[in-house]
Amino acid sequence: MPFAHPPFVPLSPAAAHPPPAIAKLAASLSRPGARLGADQNPKLFHSLHQEHSSVLSLAADGACIYTGSQDGQISVWDKTTFKLTAVLRGHTGSVLALEYAPDKHWLFSASGDSTIRVWNTRNHAPLYLLHPHGETDSGDLYSLVWCSALQTLYFGCQNTSLQWFPFSATALERASFGSGAPISSDGATIHSGTSTPTSIARKAHKFFDSYPRHTHRPADLNARNPTCATCLPAALSASLQSAASASALTDTPSSPASSSGPSASPPLAGCVRGERLSAPMAVLQVPPESVVFSAHYGYVYCIALVPASNREGSDDVFFEEDVPGRGAQLVTGSGDSTVKLWQLPDGAGLDAPPRLLHTFDCGAGAVLALTVRGDTVFAGCQDGLVKVWDLETRTLVRTLLVVENVDILSMSMLYSDLYVCSANGEIQRWSASFDLVGSWRAHEGIILSSIITRLPPPDETQEVDQGLEKFTLVTGGNDDMIKVWEITPPVASRHAMSELSGFGGSTDISKSINDILVYALTKFVGIPSVSNSPAHKEDCRQAAIWLRKCFTQLGAEASLLPTGQTTNPLVLATFHGTRTAPSRPRVLFYGHYDVIAARPAGWTSDPFTLTGRNGYLYGRGATDNKGPVMAVACAAADLLARRALAVDLVLLVEGEEEAGSGGFVEAVKRHKDAIGPIDSILVSNSTWIAEDTPCITYGLRGVVHCNISSDGPDLHSGVDGGAAREPMLDMVKLLGTLTDETNRIAIPDFYDQVRPLTEDERQLYKVLSSVTQTPASLLAARWREPSLTVHNIEVSGPRNSTVIPSKAKAHISVRIVPDQDLATIAAALQAHLRREFARTQSRNRLNVTIDQTADWWLGNLDDPWFHALESAVKDEWGVDPLRIREGGSIPSVPYLEKEFSCHALHLPLGQSSDQAHLHDERISLSNLRRGKRVVERFLSNVASTPAPSPI
Repeated sequence: MPFAHPPFVPLSPAAAHPPPAIAKLAASLSRPGARLGADQNPKLFHSLHQEHSSVLSLAADGACIYTGSQDGQISVWDKTTFKLTAVLRGHTGSVLALEYAPDKHWLFSASGDSTIRVWNTRNHAPLYLLHPHGETDSGDLYSLVWCSALQTLYFGCQNTSLQWFPFSATALERASFGSGAPISSDGATIHSGTSTPTSIARKAHKFFDSYPRHTHRPADLNARNPTCATCLPAALSASLQSAASASALTDTPSSPASSSGPSASPPLAGCVRGERLSAPMAVLQVPPESVVFSAHYGYVYCIALVPASNREGSDDVFFEEDVPGRGAQLVTGSGDSTVKLWQLPDGAGLDAPPRLLHTFDCGAGAVLALTVRGDTVFAGCQDGLVKVWDLETRTLVRTLLVVENVDILSMSMLYSDLYVCSANGEIQRWSASFDLVGSWRAHEGIILSSIITRLPPPDETQEVDQGLEKFTLVTGGNDDMIKVWEITPPVASRHAMSELSGFGGSTDISKSINDILVYALTKFVGIPSVSNSPAHKEDCRQAAIWLRKCFTQLGAEASLLPTGQTTNPLVLATFHGTRTAPSRPRVLFYGHYDVIAARPAGWTSDPFTLTGRNGYLYGRGATDNKGPVMAVACAAADLLARRALAVDLVLLVEGEEEAGSGGFVEAVKRHKDAIGPIDSILVSNSTWIAEDTPCITYGLRGVVHCNISSDGPDLHSGVDGGAAREPMLDMVKLLGTLTDETNRIAIPDFYDQVRPLTEDERQLYKVLSSVTQTPASLLAARWREPSLTVHNIEVSGPRNSTVIPSKAKAHISVRIVPDQDLATIAAALQAHLRREFARTQSRNRLNVTIDQTADWWLGNLDDPWFHALESAVKDEWGVDPLRIREGGSIPSVPYLEKEFSCHALHLPLGQSSDQAHLHDERISLSNLRRGKRVVERFLSNVASTPAPSPI
């Protein structure tokens, strides 16, 4: 079917006015914020009454608010006095969309009469009349957006097309003048010009003006299906028709001085007016090459520009400052339940049509409203849903259930706060973390339009501090009211988009890279990207977006790679070395931007505010792993700025490391071509073993995580104790079989493949023992010997002393070392547990599962790139680095070695007292800066070092 209009039905009184309990997100999975309450809702600053006509559209400039009405007029309200100062007449159909172009001081209005009019906002004179391609064949014109960078107007049509008109000198030369006296730029009458038909002359359209097929009647204007009568999405048609029939449409009173045209006569039947209209200055026509036919399979209800940098209340920056070559983009929403992303032309191809990049299927009925912030698109749909899409990864971030079964008709954003206007007259305010932080009844009818705008200062000569600006949310409804709400910008978000401009519009290398390093780390730590907490899911995504933008500003080509619907994206960035070289080594740096939770208790300062004290930077992630990530990126940026980067540095930063690296392996395999060939892998995700001596890590243990459960019936300890096999006792006995009396692991053949201790290792442990004052045997036990740990035992039931728990569950882990085989050890562990449980002859049930595994890793100490790293450390610190191993595991390191067939190197930057994962996590400022210089030296060293042989 060529069109997909939603099966709209009129809103019943119950749907339009749900009980307060229903309107408060009873079915939503998003949590209400702490600010939710009547005292936190915006104050009504002013109310304006638009006589006998619904407020379908809104726009504002510095001095006025413009309201488009159902009767075809545009009312102009002064922002200071809130008086009606002018009425703009000319349209013969409902004014469905308004758009202000601040660079031109123009107001665009789109109508159900299939025309767009352009007005001069300085004197409210008409300038242009724009006909879409095919004129009335396009039907109602529902949506408008102005792109100042291209000087082009884009609009969405009822006939499913996307059209545009560039207001270039060439296009304007083809304009013809109207039949009446055209108006000059200062509003005076010009007594010359040629005769051109106005928009009053309108032929019947065979589709939009047709009767139902069973009537066998030809199309005619009186059918009104649905060009003027349904000047909104069909869901509102019945409501508006009843409102229109209840009160006749009349002109807004205005004096000749305040009106832009002559007094209007009473309207004729329908929306077509019988008055004589002032002809605009020039008549324009969209050429056929400026049309995307069937852009959607439904009416194009809404349209928005990406980024929304020219919209009041936006903190977006233009992409040309952020991602070279990306330029502006367009998103469109339609009755076919999709949002489409279009790339707008830039550079030499300014005449090229928008190019479709992606189609997002909302699956929730018609998309009736769109708004944008950064790389995030909010799509307001039928039935009270807002779909939140990430443009970078093309994934659905969140679905907000605003009010169940009530359509969302308009949305506005003030920085990170989203204002959602529903057909039941209610407005909700949502925070950047998708918390509902405000909800109030704004209109007695349907809210049809909304905008964010600033109010001028009371004294016109007074300059207002940017932080003291007064923002308002202006809403319009079918109750003929315009409401002006005084709203407060959100408290400056630690990861606000505008804070990215702190690097400068483009990378400002005139600043010290060391200053950029600390500045960037301050912003990075300020994002609470806790990957194992659902409450911080959006923070993790914002951390990825911020990091991608940061890498871009430092000189890399960066993008986000999706890892799955429930996992955080990867950040991929490439710093390209000197391109004149015939071939360049390629180094992959692996890190992570997620952190573990940080309870304020025990912290001297806010864990998500980077705080400097006594030469250390304190904050969650400072040493694990945000500090090292920024040090490596700034090292590449410094070399790049000095034209000294002779290698390609590829950064692969994940957001699930602290939660098991979910989706990492699959995403790397899927995007391996984008990552490219790799010669060596660099990691910095551990600490030194002492305070003052630098180290290089060359080994990690592997790990097998296992869950064990024993199940039986709930029993009473006084009645059944001693007569029944208790799951808890079974569990205790079973765990006791895992080790012997000397604490060695008792799994058969467990130690057969453990690599023996060599004499060179023995001497190394003696040296390390003298440095750390730790016995060599203890160091060896931590680093190169396997171990088994019982992490916890849990029981079911009320934990009452009279109840025998029906279920006991334990979590254990086994650390493995070279040359133990990961799969063999995992299978042997499971077999041992099942065998020992069978010996107990218990009637209870045993369940054993392997949840996570990671292989061991051992570096190649003879690798030339390992020596290059050792030389870099020695040249910076003046001493030979210690060669150490770690008892922990990093699953991604051995995997990346196997995937890219190259060796990995591990450079720890932090000290042993850095408190990773603990309270007061920190990193030494000196270590951070000198670690950056070590990376610079290493990258310079490997540029002249032969590429290592593949594994």
